[in-house]
Amino acid sequence: MALFGRLGMRLATATVATVGGLGGAYLLTKQDRDVQPMVAHARNWATNTRQYPAAAEFPDLTKHNNYMSKHLTSGIYARLRNKATPNGVTIDQCIQTGVDNPGHPFIMTVGLTAGDEESYETFAELFDRVIDDRHGGYKKTDKHPTDLDPKKIRGGNFDPAYVLSSRVRTGRGIRGLTLPPVCTRAERREVERVVADALRGLTGDLKGTYYPLSGMTDAEQDRLIEEHFLFDKPVSPLLTASGMGRDWPDGRGIFHNDKKNFLVWVNEEDHTRVISMEKGGNMKNVFERFCNGLKEVEGLIQKRGWEFQWNEHLGYILTCPSNLGTGLRAGVHIKLPKLSKHAKFGEILEKLRLQKRGTGGVDTAATGGVYDVSNIDRLGSSEVQQVQGVVDGIELLIRMEKELESNKRIEHLIPRETVQFR
Repeated sequence: MALFGRLGMRLATATVATVGGLGGAYLLTKQDRDVQPMVAHARNWATNTRQYPAAAEFPDLTKHNNYMSKHLTSGIYARLRNKATPNGVTIDQCIQTGVDNPGHPFIMTVGLTAGDEESYETFAELFDRVIDDRHGGYKKTDKHPTDLDPKKIRGGNFDPAYVLSSRVRTGRGIRGLTLPPVCTRAERREVERVVADALRGLTGDLKGTYYPLSGMTDAEQDRLIEEHFLFDKPVSPLLTASGMGRDWPDGRGIFHNDKKNFLVWVNEEDHTRVISMEKGGNMKNVFERFCNGLKEVEGLIQKRGWEFQWNEHLGYILTCPSNLGTGLRAGVHIKLPKLSKHAKFGEILEKLRLQKRGTGGVDTAATGGVYDVSNIDRLGSSEVQQVQGVVDGIELLIRMEKELESNKRIEHLIPRETVQFR
């Protein structure tokens, strides 16, 4: 039985009033969505490959270090290269970012993106291998649990002398529309229309304003940059090679509530990024707002005849296989000047299933011993399990930092075994 329900879509010719500065958007009728004809979009970059044998088209991956290059063989490529999803997505589009970006000898990137929800099924022979390896063992028969009940979290109110801010974010895709690497302009605008219309229905503490990037005033832009809310045009080769930066800033936007602690990004790396955050160490409060806001947004989207991309095997479907499952990253900015200099700091984080980066994001250095620390795992464990893992791990890191401040040893506090969430 197929994992996914909706396939291709036709665009109706009727235009509707749109959000912000968007001049017009195409409205997809229910009849169009149900018909689901095969759409051969202009995004088909690889239509000429079939006149050559597979061996002639197989990419040179001899100097590559990513999960795609590790698992893509000439045989797999030959079996997949003439296939396409009902939306016209090909395997060559999915692997392009990994072909163009060989990776680093010590950093294993994924090197593979999905063009639509159906990519994970049509090209399962490659995606399943990458998913299994990237997520530390995940079989085709495994089922992903979902749990968005914040009342189950124990603890989670950290010492503000160490934790400067807390954040939980995830991504969501709209079923029936292709993902940012290959979507057409009309589809991207349709995502914006659907999501922005739903966000206007938020009330209470979640009520806020949607700002389309294309119609933003200079004053709005300056304010959002100053508040660190605004996302930039993709410049990373990993993103641009996959096609995510096309037509910038058309169809992109940002929502934040009036209290400025609940955000939704539209059409960045995924259709949506949902973020809950606040200053200080109250991760429990941040997660509660995250769960409530996510449920509200999903309900408003469903009332308008749409739904999120999800299945019981992979959980929530997102562009990068590394984000499958919960798509969740629960993180804090934490001061660890002593512990970060400890010889076993990296080992401690790995055993707690945590990762660190600079507070400026991926590939940035830490300053003043302040790190962005978050969960590694996404697939095979629930949102509650992953956030609880972060809560327990951060509490232990703070305890270790305090011990080192008192010139005490911490070896007895280091976990002997790696934390397991499954």
